[in-house]
Amino acid sequence: MRLVLFAIFSTKLLPFLYLYARAKNRSQTHVYLLFMGFISCAAHASEDLSSNNQQAARSTIKPLIESRCMVCHGCYDAPCQLKMESFEGLSRGANKALVYDGARLTEAPLTRLYEDASSQEAWQKKGFYSVLDAPQNDPMTSLMARMLTLKKAHPLPTEKILPDSFDFRLQRDQQCPAPDEFEQFAKKKPLWGMPYGLPALNEQEHSLLIEWIQNGSPYTQPSLTTEHLLPFIDLWEEFFNRDSLKNQLVSRYLFEHLYLANLYFEDEGTQTVYYKLVRSATPPGQPIQRIATRRPFDAPSVKRVYYRLWQSPDSLLAKTHMPYALNSQRMNFWTSLFFASDYEVSELPGYEPAVAANPFITFQQLPPESRYRFLLEEAEFTIMNYIKGSVCRGTVALNVIQDRFWVLFAEPGQFDSNESAHFLASQDKHLQMPASSQSGLLSITDWLSYADAQKSYLKAKSAFMKKHIQSMQNKGIDIIWDGDKSNTNAALTVFRHHNSASVVKGLVGTSPKTIWVIDYPILERIHYLLVAGFDVYGSVSHQAMTRMYMDFLRMESEMNYLSLLPEATRREKVEFWYRDAIDDIQPYLDLYIKAGVPGIVRNSETVNATQQLEKSLRVHLDNALTPYYSLKASSLSKEAITALSRLSDLTGTPATLLPESTLITVEGKGVLSLLADTAYSNISSMFDEKERRLPNEDKLTIATGFISAYPNVILSVPEKNIPDMVKSIELLKSEHDYEQFLDQYGVRRSDPNFWNISDKILEKYRAKEPLNSGILDYNRLDNR
Repeated sequence: MRLVLFAIFSTKLLPFLYLYARAKNRSQTHVYLLFMGFISCAAHASEDLSSNNQQAARSTIKPLIESRCMVCHGCYDAPCQLKMESFEGLSRGANKALVYDGARLTEAPLTRLYEDASSQEAWQKKGFYSVLDAPQNDPMTSLMARMLTLKKAHPLPTEKILPDSFDFRLQRDQQCPAPDEFEQFAKKKPLWGMPYGLPALNEQEHSLLIEWIQNGSPYTQPSLTTEHLLPFIDLWEEFFNRDSLKNQLVSRYLFEHLYLANLYFEDEGTQTVYYKLVRSATPPGQPIQRIATRRPFDAPSVKRVYYRLWQSPDSLLAKTHMPYALNSQRMNFWTSLFFASDYEVSELPGYEPAVAANPFITFQQLPPESRYRFLLEEAEFTIMNYIKGSVCRGTVALNVIQDRFWVLFAEPGQFDSNESAHFLASQDKHLQMPASSQSGLLSITDWLSYADAQKSYLKAKSAFMKKHIQSMQNKGIDIIWDGDKSNTNAALTVFRHHNSASVVKGLVGTSPKTIWVIDYPILERIHYLLVAGFDVYGSVSHQAMTRMYMDFLRMESEMNYLSLLPEATRREKVEFWYRDAIDDIQPYLDLYIKAGVPGIVRNSETVNATQQLEKSLRVHLDNALTPYYSLKASSLSKEAITALSRLSDLTGTPATLLPESTLITVEGKGVLSLLADTAYSNISSMFDEKERRLPNEDKLTIATGFISAYPNVILSVPEKNIPDMVKSIELLKSEHDYEQFLDQYGVRRSDPNFWNISDKILEKYRAKEPLNSGILDYNRLDNR
């Protein structure tokens, strides 16, 4: 009866809301949000749950789940697909199927939260089962309650290194007991309660969660879109949905590059409200009717696509959070790029795979320089999409890059814009990528076609460079983008941490083994290969094909850098970078080595050409380089900085013994990142990586602040003890030495004080980077 009255009353109220909005000069969006706000309030009033329970859930339960559960259960690699970054993910439940499966021969069914189902019944048909529902009408029989209670009854052993009965391999067999399987699971794995392999919750935390579950797990996501944000939504949705063909094509381009971004209008630090740009079948002013496709460029199956701003309910994960501002400066910049110049869009491209997966065909009518400048303006974000996108666990995609390298960019507008556009248009077929073949089973024939196309493109590119070599040499170092003297996106550092990666602004660390110079065709292909075109649910052949194609882009980027150097230096570098490389890549390297293109940047002598070039680059980029990650930017004492700087000179055993990513929290100060630069003879194959290891060449990079979202170990040290800690690292010679080192400085996953220190690290992260911070991922914590 209450629902009937509610329906009648809400229907009667809508005209009044409309008249109110008209009187106040409000838009259709305002009317809809006011009405939906009323529905939400009325629906809550009809529930038996009290507002106090709802508020308690938001103020205590949500932060508790973030800091104790989300540290493992987030993104595509959440164990059992139990994504806990939002209540929607928690209520959806768990699934036994793997998302990251390197052995499947065909693409897997999609299970993306918010997209591929919208009800519990629909998720259950996809194999999900609840972790909150109580099978026996007893809340304590829910899976979540039983997992927490199991941990309380069987806490971690007291040993500092947990026994072998725990499996911390990233590729371990999943244990995803359904409700009717829990008893057997508890008998077989009594120590595997939640949080898995970490200390139990304290009494207060445990009681809060259990009480919340006993109360029926009350939670409703509050709307964070306050009235002062509504005009921004109206403004930007109007911008994205103008009717002209040019506007529609530009919006399609923007969407395909921004769909993973956390968009925001105002920087409110940790309280910033974020939105996702989504495709909808409905225009602004109407409820969003999301268009869900496997990839963002797939056919939408509607006559007109609308681009809408949808408020994301997710808590922020460091490994996926990519903030991107929508403000007046951004709108003015995009307008100058895409609408100030005189060009026509005569017709809209279709969504056939061979067209939609190739941006050089789809967006051929948009000026290439405008596209390139759009990507460059936020180059860190552009590269970050590859690192923080669907590749949450990216061994296949990431063993194609070195452990640390610098990234620079070719200066836009080097050549006549019409000539550049004509060249790209002539090469559009040669720039086709594996994404155009969908994500099922691909054949060797497919691969050979891409390989031949790449060879053809490189030959054409070499001829184009020879034609313009004189003008390029006249420009010299100016062919490298300097960020227009102020944009700190001009120089980036990429770190690989085995199966994850990070990208930050600036030239971090000592001179790396390799440096990339990325031009527009490379940058665009990286995005459509590894972001827009990468299907995390795809087959093993799709993933392998993606990885092998990325070999081309890495080599081309490295050779772009080497083209700045004299020919003799180039050959020496290539031979060092590709020691013992497989024969298959030699033809591609020869296309660069034997191209006969003289060095673009003239050097006074060949012997020190590399050092001279790096020095020139630093001067050239000086105004765009950020010292953010430099030890000198920390608040540490001169003595501590001097000691820490010695770590950058270490090679060999100490660097090999340390894990990929170490987070050092300095008591009373900030946080440092210590990263291993693992050395290989070459990275030209996805196989036999261990055989190509060169541990004697392993190095370390020390930086202030947070770099990796996936710490392998946490160290805690008072500032006065930093010199002693550094000395201990320098003396590491064996696993036993490292174990003793951790005894003194480490915060192991078994440490009873682990959560207290973890909370302090999160506080420091949010204080240092309020806009960019997020929950760290603990799935890769060592047990050493």
